[in-house]
Amino acid sequence: MDDVTTARLRIAPELRMFLPASRRHEWQEVTPDRTSTLGHHVESVGVPLTEVGPMLLDGRGVPPSYQLTAGDVVDVHPVPRPQPLPDEPRFLLDVHLGTLARRLRLLGIDTAYHNDMDDPALVVQANEERRVLLTQDRGLLRRRALWLGAYVRGSAPADQLRDLLERFAPPLRPWTRCTACNGVLVPVTKDEVEPVLEDGTRRSYDAYGRCASCGQVYWHGAHSGHLEEIVRSARAWVS
Repeated sequence: MDDVTTARLRIAPELRMFLPASRRHEWQEVTPDRTSTLGHHVESVGVPLTEVGPMLLDGRGVPPSYQLTAGDVVDVHPVPRPQPLPDEPRFLLDVHLGTLARRLRLLGIDTAYHNDMDDPALVVQANEERRVLLTQDRGLLRRRALWLGAYVRGSAPADQLRDLLERFAPPLRPWTRCTACNGVLVPVTKDEVEPVLEDGTRRSYDAYGRCASCGQVYWHGAHSGHLEEIVRSARAWVS
């Protein structure tokens, strides 16, 4: 017989990855205490609220601030995909997602990244610039001050990229941003950049771009086949 002092959360399959391995079950029991919110209880079982979409009690939506009572049964669903945002998505990635950051920039997506920024500074920048903070650190996503974050699924960069593109469906503008600093690329003539080109590059290529922020020069070179494949896959994922 169920304990009438508890409430039950029904966790959607897409969210069970966040539950401890020993408790990765559909049903989670929590104890209402008249002070903790529904959002607190959901996070207490392991699911970051950034990953949660509609929460339904008897078929009606309830907010994270709802106070559970004994006997409540709440269905906890994942955030919808694509996830609606008020503006075109802009991202900030934590120190462990450098490869993903370069791939997002390759696609022309506004992506800030630093390899030496701590968690409090990340939250400050995300809030000030209204960037979605991307991370695989669940503790970082639970920081109350953070305006919006998202957990990045996958360990391989290709899987991470697909997850982000399917979740946010950002517009793609390949070859328009510097993969090193996120600056905007502008077309330049060969004569303008000739002093920084090696002889082989100068002889082989005619089309160049230069970052308006850091001055890095770009052209379609030896690695363009691999990069073109990343772009082709990305376009297929968001089509």
